[in-house]
Amino acid sequence: MTIFSTTRLLLASAALVTLSGPAWALDGQDLIAKINAAYLAGSGAIAAKTIEVNGTNVTLRDVTLTMTGTDGKSIAVGDVNLEDVAEEEGGAYLVKRIAFPDVNFTQEKATISVKDLYLAGVHIPGDTTKNDLSSMMLYDEAHTGPVSVQVEGKEVFSMAGFKGTSSISDDGATLSFEGAARSIEADLASVDDPKGKETIDALGLQKIDGDISLAGSWETTSGTITVDEYAFDFANIGKLSLSASLSGYTMDLVKQLQETARSMQGNPANEQAQQAAGLAMLGLAQQMSFISADISFEDDGITKRGLAYGGKQQGMSGEQLAGMIKGMAPMLLSQYKLGDLQNELSTAINTFLDDPKNLSISAAPENPVPFPMIMGAGMGAPETLPKLLGVTVSANE
Repeated sequence: MTIFSTTRLLLASAALVTLSGPAWALDGQDLIAKINAAYLAGSGAIAAKTIEVNGTNVTLRDVTLTMTGTDGKSIAVGDVNLEDVAEEEGGAYLVKRIAFPDVNFTQEKATISVKDLYLAGVHIPGDTTKNDLSSMMLYDEAHTGPVSVQVEGKEVFSMAGFKGTSSISDDGATLSFEGAARSIEADLASVDDPKGKETIDALGLQKIDGDISLAGSWETTSGTITVDEYAFDFANIGKLSLSASLSGYTMDLVKQLQETARSMQGNPANEQAQQAAGLAMLGLAQQMSFISADISFEDDGITKRGLAYGGKQQGMSGEQLAGMIKGMAPMLLSQYKLGDLQNELSTAINTFLDDPKNLSISAAPENPVPFPMIMGAGMGAPETLPKLLGVTVSANE
C-alpha cells in the first residue's frame, strides 16, 4: 500500500511539472515586445525570425532593426544571445548578458569591423509609463572590443575598445555613468589632397593617438544632469575637457521629448508636422535651466606648430603671428561689448600665446539661469550674456 501510494504521488508530481512547464518558461515574444517598448520607444522596432528559449537563455535568430521613417527598410543584425534571463516583479526582466554578433561591413573600398559587442546587467522594464528609472531600459556595462576601419586594405582608424558603465543610487533617484574609448588611432599620412597633406604634415598629425572619457550623473527628481568630464586627450595635440550642469531634465520632460521625437519620425515627409514638432521640442527645452559649464585646453605642442604653419602662410614666423594676434585681439573683442570680460580675454590670450600651457573658460552664475532668459538675452542684448552667465577666462593657471 505504501509503495502504491508513493508511486501515485510521483506520477502526479510528474504530471504537474509537465503541465505547468509552459507557464514557468520564459516568454520570448513578451521579452522582445518589452525591449521594443523600452529601448526604441516607438521610434522603430526589432524583430526576430525565430525566438529560441533554452532554460534561462534566449536566442533571437536573424534579428532585424527597422527605424520609423525609413520606408520599412531594415538593417540585418544577425543572431543575438540573451544569457541568464530572469523575470522580475511587475513583468520586468533582468538579463545577465546580451551578446551581439561581430560587425564586418564592407562598402565600396571601406571595411568596418567591430568585435566583442555586449551589454551586461540589462534591466528591461515591465512598465514604461512610470516616472522613475525603473521605467527605463538600463545596463550595468556596455562594451565593444577592437574597432577597425580599413580603406583598400590599409587600416586608417582603430580603437582598442569602449567600455561604459552605469549605476543607480540606493534611493533609485540618481543614475551615474562613465565611459572610455581607449587607444584611438588614426592614420592621416595617406591623405591624397595636397593642401590637406601639407597642413597635416606641418601640424605633425600624420598619426593621431589618444583616448576619450566621459563621466557624469542624472538626478531625476530635480532633473539635474551633470557631466563632470568629457575629455579628448591626444598625444602631441593636447587635452580638451568639457563639463556642464543643467537642471529641469526630469522624467516628465524626457517622456515629452520622446513623444515629440516619435511624432517627427512618424511624419518625415510632412514639412508642417516637422516644423510643429520642432517648435514643440524647443518649447520643452525651455523648461531647463543652466547651472554651470567649463571648457579647458591643455596644450601638448599643437599651438606652436599651428602658429608656425599659420605664420608661414603669411610670410612670417610663428612668434610674429602670435604678436599680431595679440595686437589685434583688443580691437576685435571691442566689437562685442563684453565689458570686464574683454580685458580678461585679452590677458588670457596674451599669456597663452607667450607660453602655451592651458586655457580655460568658465560660466558659473550665482543662481541657475532659465533657458528662455538666455535665449532672450542672446537675441536682444548679447553683450549681457557674459555677466548673466558669470563667464570668466584664464590661462596658464
